[in-house]
This record gives sequence, structure tokens and C-alpha cells, in this order.
Amino acid sequence: MKKTLTALALAMAVATPALAELVVPNLSYRTGPYAPSGIPYADGFSDYFELLNARDGGIGGELVSVPECETAYNTEKGVECYEATKGLGSLVYNPLSTGITYQLIPKVTADGITLYTPGYGRTSAANGKVFANVFNYPANYWDGASIIINHLLDQEGGSLEGKKIALIYHNSAYGKEPIRTLQELSKKHGYELVEIPVDHPGQEQKSQWLQIRRDKPDYVIMYGWGVMNSVAVQEAVNIKYPMDHFIGIWWSGSENDVEPAGDRANGYKMISFHGTGSDYPIYADLKKYVIDAGKAAGAGDQVGTALYSRGMYAAMVISEAIRKAQEMAGHSAVTAAEVREGFENLDLTEERLDELGLPGFAQPIKSTCADHGGPGTAMIFQWDAAAGAWSKASDWIEADQDVIAPLLAEDSAAFAAENNIAERCN
Repeated sequence: MKKTLTALALAMAVATPALAELVVPNLSYRTGPYAPSGIPYADGFSDYFELLNARDGGIGGELVSVPECETAYNTEKGVECYEATKGLGSLVYNPLSTGITYQLIPKVTADGITLYTPGYGRTSAANGKVFANVFNYPANYWDGASIIINHLLDQEGGSLEGKKIALIYHNSAYGKEPIRTLQELSKKHGYELVEIPVDHPGQEQKSQWLQIRRDKPDYVIMYGWGVMNSVAVQEAVNIKYPMDHFIGIWWSGSENDVEPAGDRANGYKMISFHGTGSDYPIYADLKKYVIDAGKAAGAGDQVGTALYSRGMYAAMVISEAIRKAQEMAGHSAVTAAEVREGFENLDLTEERLDELGLPGFAQPIKSTCADHGGPGTAMIFQWDAAAGAWSKASDWIEADQDVIAPLLAEDSAAFAAENNIAERCN
């Protein structure tokens, strides 16, 4: 469960026969400038499957094997990990990288394997008519941008006319994803958008924050990752930017992003498509069967944090899709093709979330052939430095599908034309 595949092990893995268990690789990154974000996610992802193995005997009687492969958030290494592990009988990949996702889309499509990218990856993969093997429910980057704007509209009494909003973003495929959406929303709501890129890895942002101090935007939105996030929060503190006007996408809202700035990070906001904290019944089982049993993937210090919760969320959705595949196939040792069917027919209800020990943790998902994107909603959380925790600051907020749906259709249609893909689900 906790084995990290080294270069030698990777080479051996290619020639290793498929394991008897259900294989769900963990493409992780525990080293480098993105480790502050990668470690808690990887821990939550592996610990959930460890819980299923220890408490339930796996999924439907089949143990789950989670070979871990270090990508360092590097696209080339991510592709190498995919090629080295797919021969193990891998059922689904969750690479936690938009760059890796873009490279894997044609590969998983050719290989008949599912790519699950919750809240990241190629946004237009929400269109199942074009992207048969990719699922990004419950929400995508464009949903996130719109949800943030809807929150700011609420903050401003329904109007952003004449306001200035800065987007500080990781200068990569990930960071660039929300730009078109924010531009379209600026036309609709009359705000000025200022785009401020930050180059990899994001440790140097002096000039960007000097620009923010000069331009005096009413709000700053961040699409950052790894060390970039904590540096940005610290730089915002340095120029005395009001924290309650600084809001991050779900990848810019972990404890590791705000804690280095101490009390001065108080009031920073982020959005999330799931709850956070340890006040869910499932954590009692995690403590009993995984943490106290010495089977945790990491040091155990990330349990209950925002990104640990997200890794756990991804593993939970994957496991429920596998259960659906077993139900549909009529047997437990499901194939990659059958798991894809499970993803496409997933019906994750509130009642099922309650049964899983996650009441109110996330919104229901009902996937279809055409809809691989889910409800597209999120909540606002605000950092309470005194409590050292995220405080829920809103109910579920919907994205503006009047703006997003045409963009999804346009982008997915262009992809289909470029790759000679005929739409399905007719």
C-alpha cells in the first residue's frame, strides 16, 4: 500500500503480471516545491483504500492495491509512471496534475482506462460525448472561477461594475485554465480583470505583489499550487493586502498554505467542493484501522486537513465507481472497461454518503454518458488563525452555466475536430 516505485521498481513493474487485487495507482509527489500540496493528498488517497482493506476486506471482497509512483509534479515523470504501472492491471488514474492529465487523455482513451480528475485537468472533459474515458466531477476549474465571482457578487450587493479583480496564477496549463471564463464573466459583470502570472515553482513573487500594491485591485483570486501558495499569502501580508479580499481556488486552500504566515493569514478565503476537518464519523474508523494500527501512508499529521480530505474524497469516489462496476458486471474482479462503466453510471446519493460516514461532506453525483462533470458547486471557507482551522463561510454556491456551458461545448468540439472523434451518447 505504501510502496513508492523507484526507477528500478518501475522497470520491474512493466514486466510484472497483473496483480490479483484491484489496482489503483497513486501518482504522487512527496518531494520538491509541490510537496506541501502533494503529501496530504497522497496520504488521504492511500489511507482511504487502506481503511477499506483493513475494515471491509477491500471492495466487494477484492483487496485494493495502491502502488505509489513519485512524479514530482513533472509531466514527463507522470507519463513514465503511467506507462510503468498500467501493466499491473490498473483500473483508474488520478494524477493530480493538469499537465500530466493533458498528456494522458489520448493514452487512457487508447488503453481503455479511466482518468479521474476531480476539480482539475482538462475542464471540457466534463463533456462525456467527446471524452469517454475522462471524468472530472464534482466540479471543474471554470466552475470554480464562476463560483468565486458569484461569491464576490454577493459580497458587493449583486454588482461588480467598475471593480478591479486580479488573477494571480501558476503560469502553467493549470493556472491558465480560468482565464477565458473570468474574461467572459468580466464582460457580463463589468469588472476589470488583471492577469498576473507566476512562473514555476512560485518562490519568487516580489514583482507580482508590487504590481498588486500599485494597481490596488478590489479582490485577488489565486490559482496556485505548492510553495507558490504560501509565498503568495506571505507577500499579501507584506503589502498589507486585506485577507478577506484574497480568495483561492480549491488548490490554493490548504493549512500548509496559510500556517507559515501565522495570525496574519487570518481571514484568507478558499472554495472547496467538500468539507474539511475531522468531525465526520469516518475519522473514527480511520483512527482505529489505519492510524493507530500503524498503516498510515504518511506521518499521520495531515489527517483531517483540507488536502487530506480531498485525497480521501477522490479515493471514495473511485471506490464507489468500482462498486457500481461490480454491481453492473455481476462479479467482483472487474476490468478497466467495466470500471469506466461504473464511473459513467455512478449515482452517489446523500444517503450513501451518510452510510460512508461522510454526512454533508459533499454533494450527490449522478453521472451520465453525456455528463462527466457533476453538479459544479462549491462552498466558501475562511481561515480562522486562532482556531487553526477552516471555517465554513457559505452554503453551496452554483456556477453560472449560462457562461460556462457554451465554453465547454466550444472547447470540446474543437478537441473532437482535431482528433477525429465522433460524439457519442446520441
